[in-house]
Amino acid sequence: MDYNESLTALYSGTTSIFYLVFYVIWVIAAWKVFTKAGYPGWLAIIPIVNVVVIVKIAGYSGWLTLLYLIPIVNIVFAILVAIRLGERFGKGGVFSFFLLWLFQFIGFFIIGFGDAKYTRRA
Repeated sequence: MDYNESLTALYSGTTSIFYLVFYVIWVIAAWKVFTKAGYPGWLAIIPIVNVVVIVKIAGYSGWLTLLYLIPIVNIVFAILVAIRLGERFGKGGVFSFFLLWLFQFIGFFIIGFGDAKYTRRA
């Protein structure tokens, strides 16, 4: 095994572990958000289903999740979902944009473990 192969093996293993840990921590935060919104928390574990549930919590039809497959449209739709999700939990637009779209990891912890209450209509 030469230097490049060993470096690639080290990088891929380390990156995989990092992503796995990051995903598990995100699932914990999403689990709390899902339960606050009245959905089973275990749905946060399933990769595609968790996105559908987030879209439904935001108040959109689950079928609109397919918009994430269209380039450029997916960015706009993700911002709209983040803003609507923030409204459902009583948060403002700035919080929603930065902490539910850009830094979703942090925003979900704040909503999930904070005192935010879910309302169906904002």
